[in-house]
Amino acid sequence: MSAMPQDIPAPLLSIEHLSVRFGDTLAVDDIALAIGRGERVALVGESGSGKTVTALAILRLLSDARIDGTIRFDGEDLVAKSEREMRGLRGNDIAMIFQEPMTALNPLYTIGEQIAETIVLHDGVTKKEAYEQAVGLLERTGIPEPRRRLFNYPHQLSGGQRQRVMIAMALACRPRLLLADEPTTALDVTIRGQIVELLLELQREEAARRGMSVLLITHDLNLVRRFAQRVAVMEKGKLVETGAVEQIFEAPKHPYTQRLIASRPERNVLPVLPIAPVLLEAKQVSVDFATKLPGFKGWFERGRFRAVNDASVSVRQGETLGIVGESGSGKSTLALAMLGLQRTAAGAVEFQGRALASYQGRDKLGLRSHLQVVFQDPFSSLSPRQTVERIVGEGLALHRADLSAEERRKRIVGVLREVGLDRTALQRYPHEFSGGQRQRIAIARTLVLEPRVIVLDEPTSALDVSIQQQVLRLLTDLQRKYNLGYVFISHDLEVIGAMAHRVAVMQNGAIVESGDVTKIFDDPIHPYTRKLLKAAFDR
Repeated sequence: MSAMPQDIPAPLLSIEHLSVRFGDTLAVDDIALAIGRGERVALVGESGSGKTVTALAILRLLSDARIDGTIRFDGEDLVAKSEREMRGLRGNDIAMIFQEPMTALNPLYTIGEQIAETIVLHDGVTKKEAYEQAVGLLERTGIPEPRRRLFNYPHQLSGGQRQRVMIAMALACRPRLLLADEPTTALDVTIRGQIVELLLELQREEAARRGMSVLLITHDLNLVRRFAQRVAVMEKGKLVETGAVEQIFEAPKHPYTQRLIASRPERNVLPVLPIAPVLLEAKQVSVDFATKLPGFKGWFERGRFRAVNDASVSVRQGETLGIVGESGSGKSTLALAMLGLQRTAAGAVEFQGRALASYQGRDKLGLRSHLQVVFQDPFSSLSPRQTVERIVGEGLALHRADLSAEERRKRIVGVLREVGLDRTALQRYPHEFSGGQRQRIAIARTLVLEPRVIVLDEPTSALDVSIQQQVLRLLTDLQRKYNLGYVFISHDLEVIGAMAHRVAVMQNGAIVESGDVTKIFDDPIHPYTRKLLKAAFDR
């Protein structure tokens, strides 16, 4: 057990001898941690190390877990409090920004309704005043056209925009302790900087008045260096090292900490053969969405918003096409159009020279097995009610009904082995796995159908640096083995630089620059590309 720092007089949060068990599994093992009033502490470690479980234990949101030890907030033991007492603390005194916003936001209510509800409940203002405050919060967190976005549902926002909504909701009641679980995971490099500055600004404002503290859970070591004052490192449920930011980054003592600091994506891709055929191509594709216009009702309440404008890209066999741009630039929408999952307003998408619109009946069913997708958020894309065996085998049951149950299981076990999991995973459920393991399950689900093209929508954005490297190596090995074409969507330009052969840069729905990834990264032409690269690599 790591000793608690002795230089924090009367800490706002004090954790001692904390252990968390799920049945026979020990997720957090006898840790001690203190956070001073107005202090910013970062909790880092690999996926499954116990970081998020520790944060959820503070809020007592682990109904199926056994919590031992003490968690004192402002001198009061949270472990001993009733659920009713905890409800009074959540939001008002302790707020949390969750890692996976799509599962945390209610899909049945608009963004405005959800933020306003929080403000009305805790501040007692009118609904109209709450909506005005919501507009201000969305604006401060970097969401464009915040008044229009109030009328959007979560599925109508990009992953980064949903994350900013979560940040706005958490900050709405100005809590004394903010638990930020990967608050910039889904954000592009420019917005990430804005969010860091926003959190710093709000934390300093509240620290001067109420002593607001922040526990930042993240795998982004650049964010830790910029935001935190002190760092705590977790490995396999244990706290292995704590110290000031400068000490941890400049002279880490524990081998695990040293390994984390040294982890960076490495480029290791094979060149594409000149004769490699084009597998998937978008030709001058445009996508429109209907939008609700404030102030209008009935037939006149809907307008049109162009999310993708005249975009043309292609991916060849054995090639990785990277698509980059800020959150809301149209990256995921273009990818969904290329998969045939999003209706286009103009242009065409072709698979192996044949328009997707021409596929019907059994041909269309066969097309689905060739075009697969790994989504940004594996927890919401994997059914919580199905075992891993059913999740991975679902596609086989549909596309390969000729296989016997034994043959199907053999294929499932084989593909799980390829992504680094064994047969013990078959009867387990998604919530029993870490974020990195869930992403491997999502990759296995696509791979089992032997696809030609896989769209990877931010597949490593929720992973810490060491697990990210493992997943990227896995994807590279699979591409080499099966000659796959990848469409790789990411806000992390370092990952794109390591994985992609070519890159397309999107801004406001349009492709502003495209070509060989090395040439564009070394000598960008468009001002927007230069801006992204400067933010990512501090050029």
